Amino acid sequence: MAVARRRLSVGLGLAGVACALAGGCLLLLGPVIIRQQVIKNVRINPSSISFQMWKDIPVPFYLSVHFFEVLNPKQVLQGEKPVLSQRGPYVYREYRYKTNITFHNNDTVSYLENRNLFFQPDLSNGTEDEYVVVPNILMLGAAVMMEKLPNFLKILLSGALAGLKQEAFMNRTVGEIMWGYEDPLIDTINMLVPGLIPFKGKFGLFVDFNNSNSGLFTVNTGMKDISQVHMIDSWNGLKKVNYWRSSQCNMINGTAGEMWPPFMSPTSLEFYSPDACRSMTLVYEQSGKFKGVPTYRFVAPKTLFANGTDYPPNEGFCPCMQSGIQNVSTCRLNAPMFISHPHFYNADPSLVSAVEGLHPSKDQHGLFLDVHPMTGIPMNCSIKLQLNLYIKHVSGIIQTGKIKPVVLPLLWFAESGSIEGSVLTQFYNNLVLLPSVLDYVQYIFLGLSVPLIISAAVLMAMSKRGAAEKSPCPPSTQSKRPPSSETTPLLHDADALSQDDAEA
Repeated sequence: MAVARRRLSVGLGLAGVACALAGGCLLLLGPVIIRQQVIKNVRINPSSISFQMWKDIPVPFYLSVHFFEVLNPKQVLQGEKPVLSQRGPYVYREYRYKTNITFHNNDTVSYLENRNLFFQPDLSNGTEDEYVVVPNILMLGAAVMMEKLPNFLKILLSGALAGLKQEAFMNRTVGEIMWGYEDPLIDTINMLVPGLIPFKGKFGLFVDFNNSNSGLFTVNTGMKDISQVHMIDSWNGLKKVNYWRSSQCNMINGTAGEMWPPFMSPTSLEFYSPDACRSMTLVYEQSGKFKGVPTYRFVAPKTLFANGTDYPPNEGFCPCMQSGIQNVSTCRLNAPMFISHPHFYNADPSLVSAVEGLHPSKDQHGLFLDVHPMTGIPMNCSIKLQLNLYIKHVSGIIQTGKIKPVVLPLLWFAESGSIEGSVLTQFYNNLVLLPSVLDYVQYIFLGLSVPLIISAAVLMAMSKRGAAEKSPCPPSTQSKRPPSSETTPLLHDADALSQDDAEA
């Protein structure tokens, strides 16, 4: 029994030590293994798990467009405040895929990302055939652009506008405004002021957005330095753009806005937007979860579109007006165009009060990115921007009437998407569930090692105690007779005599 107990204690002790070693190894090596797997699979490499996701984005993206219809165009021409009504959304399914993928020897890769948009009637509140009253963007934009030209040129343009029956506001279909319409005004303006509008053919706000690409990006593959993966090396061969007035504002920073380097910290992220002609910085807002996947949420700071007075680093984007809008005329053919958050969210209140019908709200109009910090892959995002046109009365061009200077919203759009379906399941299993299982297993091993080692110690102590109790006691030294010896017979005789005397 004692032997069996001793063997059991030894077995439990060895099992406890093994569990402790296994738990300790997982505790020390588990994070290293997971980190190496993440690094291996987020690099831009044909063998990585994320490569196909990067090449042909499987996430369903949607472009939702909301137009601002002008309800009182005649009154605006008389100097009254514009009254706007939001129309839409008109929703388009957006497909993105990369072509011309070329790997270079300096651990970079170049590519073109193509975009195709398809109208989704079932998700839209209206059709592309609906008519909307909006500003005549070409005419009012050209009028502001010609304001400082000689009067005779402006009078000539005004006469040409009258002959073409051009008015300050137009009634066009959603499809025409989005994808373009033929307008003889383009040829007329190019004839009177060559180069003022350097394009021909159709004019539409999104005419260059569909069946097109966003330029040639060259980004880091992360093969040597994972902290640089997806970071832009150049765009269209440029390290900087030349749209703005300062070197800082012209910098091409961050990524292309699809993925970021892994192991993110809750601070900020950057990306370059060809549509906005600039780099943008979003700031950390909060941690959360998207369908079980831990995320960091990044949002636009109030300084993103602040003017140079309120935020000096933005001085390079000027000439500026109120905070909350950015002049993009230098990258939009010098047209008096401004971008902002929808409904002038986070903008100077004077912009909202200059028109009627705007109701800025963070929930509806604030942009956000929910990114998985371990991999740098966005789980859920919605990038929202508003296009605005600066209009005013221009002397010599009678079609501008008595319009008071105002930054007039034209439309706002949201590009939204989230990982779902089999992609989300694979992502969750490999990058959330598996690390969680390893975490649990390591603590289970460590937890088991303690009772096993304690049990082994207790059994060993009990075994030793039982063995001690069963061993025979040694005889007392006081009652022990001296051993007989063949060499001392006299002692035996003396003892016998003494006993005889005692009996007598």
